Amino acid sequence: MDSTSPEQVILARRAGSTATPMAHEAVYDTILQIIANVHTGKLLDVPAGEGALAARLINRGFEVHCCDLYPEIFRLRDVEICQGDLCGTLPYDNASFDYIICVEGLEHIENPQQAISEFSRLLKRGGHLIVSTPNILNIEERLKWLFYGYTSHFKPLTRQQVERARLEFGGKTEIALHINPISYSELRYRLERSDFEIVGLYRDKRKARLWLYWPIVVLIRLLARLTPVRKRRERWTEELQSDEVLRGGNTLIVHAVKA
Repeated sequence: MDSTSPEQVILARRAGSTATPMAHEAVYDTILQIIANVHTGKLLDVPAGEGALAARLINRGFEVHCCDLYPEIFRLRDVEICQGDLCGTLPYDNASFDYIICVEGLEHIENPQQAISEFSRLLKRGGHLIVSTPNILNIEERLKWLFYGYTSHFKPLTRQQVERARLEFGGKTEIALHINPISYSELRYRLERSDFEIVGLYRDKRKARLWLYWPIVVLIRLLARLTPVRKRRERWTEELQSDEVLRGGNTLIVHAVKA
């Protein structure tokens, strides 16, 4: 049984309420495609937001448990929501889940390694983890970093911007602010450090004007072919230049399994 206290659990009973997606619908569609052919089981959705993804997962037959730093924003009727901080210890026992899905989470927190370590603790051996993060390594974002020094989803945050976000979101700045850009290389390192094995990379959707960058993509891939095979393997060149990363959309979605 989950080791949750009454203070950590809120039973949302908001009749007629509708959960608003807090990520692009294409991200949810991709996640549902990833799990389309797996056996249903006990699943943790964290951060759950208003519950838009959880509603879809429930309809697919999963036993969905929801957790969020701000459970008061959760809008699904008659569904339990636990309060939990991804930078701390989540209120569940070891090996509680078959699946964990983390959408729009890691880029909002200061310590993503703690969150990934928690996912490893909470998953059963052989359990599935699906995480999403803004793709800062697609060709468009690489060029933006080169010319501007920042990417689309991780612009400089002035004190004035942080204060505006605090006022707009009632002090819940974690919802609004992207503070931690995580590249594929860092994410893979952190996952492997916590006993995960990556089994698939996905993008939310194709970017509309990506064809404009095709000459640069070809040049990058050509230069990679001139690199010795051993270095390409050690430096994860194939993944870094895959369509999902180099020609990916706004969001990179990673499917991993606990080893």
